[in-house]
Amino acid sequence: MCRESYRPLSYGELIQALAIESGEEEIRFSKELGRLEKQGEIVKTRKNKYGLPEMMNLVKGIISISQRGYGILKPDDVNAPEIFVFGKNLNGAMHQDRVMVRRQEKAFDGQRPEGEVIRVIKRASRELVGTFERGRSSVQVIPDDSRQIYPINVKASSKLKVKNGDKVLVSITAYPDKNKYPEGKITEVLGRKGQPGLDVQVVIRKHSLKAFFPEAVINEAQAAAVPVSSEEKAQRRDLTGIRMVTMDGADAKDLDDAVSISRTADGYRLGVHIADVSHYVKEKSKLDKEAFERGTSVYLIDKVLPMLPPELSNDICSLNAGVDRLALSCIVDLDSKGNIKNYDLCKSVIHIDERMTYDDVNKLLNESDPELKKRYDYLLEDFRIMKELADILREKRKVRGALDFDFPETKVIVDENSFPVEIKKAERGAAEMIIEDFMICANEVVAEHMYWAQLPILYRVHQKPDEDALDKLNQVLGVFGLKINGRAVDPKTYQKILAQIKGRPEEPMIAMMLLRSMKHASYMPEALGHFGLASKYYCHFTSPIRRYPDLIVHRVLSELLDGSMNAGRRSKLEKNMAAAGQHCSMQEIKAEEAERELMDIKKAQYMAGFIGDEFEARIVSVHPFGLFVQLDNTVEGLIHVSSITDDYYEFNERDHTLRGRHSGQKFAIGDPVRVQLIRVDVDEARIDFELI
Repeated sequence: MCRESYRPLSYGELIQALAIESGEEEIRFSKELGRLEKQGEIVKTRKNKYGLPEMMNLVKGIISISQRGYGILKPDDVNAPEIFVFGKNLNGAMHQDRVMVRRQEKAFDGQRPEGEVIRVIKRASRELVGTFERGRSSVQVIPDDSRQIYPINVKASSKLKVKNGDKVLVSITAYPDKNKYPEGKITEVLGRKGQPGLDVQVVIRKHSLKAFFPEAVINEAQAAAVPVSSEEKAQRRDLTGIRMVTMDGADAKDLDDAVSISRTADGYRLGVHIADVSHYVKEKSKLDKEAFERGTSVYLIDKVLPMLPPELSNDICSLNAGVDRLALSCIVDLDSKGNIKNYDLCKSVIHIDERMTYDDVNKLLNESDPELKKRYDYLLEDFRIMKELADILREKRKVRGALDFDFPETKVIVDENSFPVEIKKAERGAAEMIIEDFMICANEVVAEHMYWAQLPILYRVHQKPDEDALDKLNQVLGVFGLKINGRAVDPKTYQKILAQIKGRPEEPMIAMMLLRSMKHASYMPEALGHFGLASKYYCHFTSPIRRYPDLIVHRVLSELLDGSMNAGRRSKLEKNMAAAGQHCSMQEIKAEEAERELMDIKKAQYMAGFIGDEFEARIVSVHPFGLFVQLDNTVEGLIHVSSITDDYYEFNERDHTLRGRHSGQKFAIGDPVRVQLIRVDVDEARIDFELI
């Protein structure tokens, strides 16, 4: 069809080509034409003709702005290359805006084409958080996010008392263009620098997260949170007689998955039971619209911004022990080698026997706590069987090429004022891996089932790395005698590299580079596979309390199970699935950025109390401007090259080292060093060290 649209058509020519005769038809057509133009599906030229963007060398997508002032467009078409946009060609586009770019023939770096923003389709930000600055000739708010490259001109507020250095929330009243900065109005003074809890509020506002639920949404949640009725139980499979547990962190409140296990004649029967959130959150309700808008729960150290109100997330939907709960159950029969022999998906009613924590299960499996062993004696064999099966499933995934980046997570302990008092590694134990392995199994089973049923859902897609990322990765790998062939890259290629670096000092750093070279997983209506898991079919089914894509999968599966799915419903779902996937992917990225930013701030706050102290560290990356090092507690900081004064050090791009011109002394990735903390900038989350 696109090839037939060989030239743009005027409004009159479109009317004629589509044989539109009545005035009523023309009104509807005119409205639809305006909608398509507004969404960037068609383009109106300067000569008032309409055409398809792809036939006019125009590309739609989301633009990410670098703090250095340039932009990178990620096209909607996942197979299209990214487009580099110089700052002079942004034409007022802001970070994460949806834009249309005119692609140029020349390439910026020999690979990525250049482009120019010709239109902003949708603005990503209506409000920004920044620092108030009153100068001699201007009053501005400097955005905290360095990727928001434009200062915002504001008028001095007569109602709000604002001082230089205050953190403020500014509402954008006029967006930037090629010749002017944006304008805005200060709507709230968030607080003064160093004020307890201000960092959390700044992160919430900066990333446009929602901290509170509208009253109408809470009312709906309260009305929905009713005990499980006998009528509903009668319509479901009764699994209340099956012994099952939840397994989560000690501070978790939204428990959306439970597991059960038993031996069979030639293997195992695994039950993964997931809270049936779709029963309580009805499509198009206020609850549903709010959940979709949020897309995901956000975990900010000691504060959770849930996707669903607590009446649901912590109560009726949460699989709390000792009460009946509604679930969607995935029951899988596996042989002794972990091969799936049969499975069953059903709507169920369940009863959790115990709310277990990871720590307690790990102690039970390690037999390190006699009192705990006595308390949970009746579950000990279940946990042993679970570990046995989980080990088999993990090894089976490894054989097919799945990657396991076993990075320790950072655990921040805060006091009553949300100030960090300890930072430590949170290692994965057997219990954490049991749940991870079982959830992956259930997600794969459901994804493949829905694929062959030809039902529209959101798949969790993780595509293979692109050649540009692999080229950059190979520059570093070459230093260690390693290389990835970009043309034949598959998960086993990465797996081979991980095996080669096992036990070497640089292992954590190279593993992190491998991870960063891969694309970010996203939600799509097509089953394009999951590179990291080496899985052909994969979706998110196991966390509907905290992820909206899981809720979509639940709805569709539930309709399939109760027989209400039909062609009309299928068609309607297909129409909206791509847009839903794009939105959920963006919300996930926003949540991750907020969580990571607050983590970095907390690390800086914590380290500010240790200025002058010395630490053992390891070099994690080398740059012309210096060395990034990591402490044992996962805190990272910079040793600027100017602070290394015993020689003049030059960056060697070939082997990624800093080498002394006269002494020959070199610093490389993986080298252990002893450092002294000399400076911390909490606002910028920047930590500076010097070599001892």
